Amino acid sequence: MSDRNKKIFLITCIAVPFLLYCVYYYSIMIKNAPFKFSEFENITLKAEVGNHLDKSFDSKSGDYQYLNTRDSLIKMNVKMTKDDLLYLHRKAVDLGFWNWPEEMIGDTSGKAPRYTIAYHYQRKSKTVTVDAAYEADPKLKGASLELIKTINTAIADAADRGR
Repeated sequence: MSDRNKKIFLITCIAVPFLLYCVYYYSIMIKNAPFKFSEFENITLKAEVGNHLDKSFDSKSGDYQYLNTRDSLIKMNVKMTKDDLLYLHRKAVDLGFWNWPEEMIGDTSGKAPRYTIAYHYQRKSKTVTVDAAYEADPKLKGASLELIKTINTAIADAADRGR
């Protein structure tokens, strides 16, 4: 083989797979492009056990209601800052929220807590229902519970700032 042919072979072995990977990677990025923070509208979170609603939050209206330890319904208005919402948007991106299935249900008896997370944008929305007893994919369950914990922490921080 001549030196010219060796160089061509080496370039095709490195450059062609790299270009194919770039096309694959950026096609996924373009597909998820409608989920941009500039088009962000609101986040909603609902937590329930069976048919009993424990907590609900809507970042657009600021409505937040939850049951305290004495089963009393507490209603308050919690306003999140743009930085809070940007942090929650980026956390969802980091955890791959847009690629999650619509439902991650593990317990059909209704005894395990069930969370509904919804991110709403101008052109698109993504809603995911997560059961705390979901066991099909442990990594996915861990990521979903981490996002729920992050949203709850952001709500608590915003509520503390508002007092």
